[in-house]
Amino acid sequence: MFDPYSREYAEDPYSVYARLREEAPVFHNTEMNFWALSRYEDVVAAHRDARTFCSSGGVTIEGLEAGRPLLILKDQPEHGIAKGFVVKMFSRARMEALDTFIRKRAVELLEALYEEHGASGECDLVSQFSVRLPLDVISELLGIPVEHRERIHHLCNRVVARGEGTSPEDAMMASMELTGLYIGLAAERRANPTDDVISMLIADEQVAEDGNIVTMSDEVIGVRFMELGFAGHETLAKAIPNGLMAFHHFPGQWKALVAEPSLMDRAIHEILRYDPPSHLQGRTTTRKVEMHGVTIPKGERVMLLTGSAVRDPDAFDAPESFDVTRLTDPRSVYFGFGVHKCLGIHLAQRELTIVFEELTRRFPKFSCDPSRAERAVMSNVRGVKNLPSKLGAHA
Repeated sequence: MFDPYSREYAEDPYSVYARLREEAPVFHNTEMNFWALSRYEDVVAAHRDARTFCSSGGVTIEGLEAGRPLLILKDQPEHGIAKGFVVKMFSRARMEALDTFIRKRAVELLEALYEEHGASGECDLVSQFSVRLPLDVISELLGIPVEHRERIHHLCNRVVARGEGTSPEDAMMASMELTGLYIGLAAERRANPTDDVISMLIADEQVAEDGNIVTMSDEVIGVRFMELGFAGHETLAKAIPNGLMAFHHFPGQWKALVAEPSLMDRAIHEILRYDPPSHLQGRTTTRKVEMHGVTIPKGERVMLLTGSAVRDPDAFDAPESFDVTRLTDPRSVYFGFGVHKCLGIHLAQRELTIVFEELTRRFPKFSCDPSRAERAVMSNVRGVKNLPSKLGAHA
């Protein structure tokens, strides 16, 4: 019933989720050796119970990343210490400064598209916009030199690629190569410090529970930046076209947002709820768990299907409808929940807000053709490789 690496699932996960919620809320894939929770209440409860559903065993189905010093794999108290280093990156002052950069870069890219393709010419919103903008934004935050950015993007794609012609081993090799690139940047900054984020982390210190001072090595900094760089551009690169395709299928909602820009905040939350970029997060049970008459043994891999949780009719009214007037629901779990909730959630929401503000303001007749978009089979994110689009007349 549920093969997350199948072409059918990549094309339409939501019909699969509906069956899981109804027929097998605690599903066991014996061939791939994992369990899956699909109902909203169960997904949230598992996210909250980090002692029972721990992250250290890996967050993908294969779990090959287990043992690496990734923030997302750390449980308490190590997670709190590691998180303490990173949260300083998202200070109010730093985010306000980044806000100006996001809008300037978004406008530059959109205007360049219009200059090249005009109102009726076709462009690819993925390769020409939704990949480039988030990569430039997270690179600006992290201090990634321009010459590395294209390589980083291709390595990130290899990390999440699944299905025919790929292998988990190649994904791990790409992850290691990506980490090595960041470790090299950390070593360079240690030798030549500046006022960027990498230099800040090198100089930072945290106090552990035993009172000892903790600092970050180049290797740990490299791993942390690999995580942040991946999450900061790969998810946004998927979220932008996901939102545009939702508007295509519900054209009245685009017209409503163009006519009433004050709906933007609700619209961004609805974009992330309706078709989120991240669909599942892996955990490992530390004890036997009984749910819905099913027993999950200790030491088993469990996938928390947040992509299903946000479409659960027991949690959201008319979840299959895309509605920009929907009241923002704080229970949404599209960026995780609990200890491992995404650190960059506010940056992501702000970036999406600026993108859709500029698109609706400059190109109110924008259109796209999801029928010609190609979907990739990926480990835990959902998105398209391309999105044929027309900007429409410039307002």
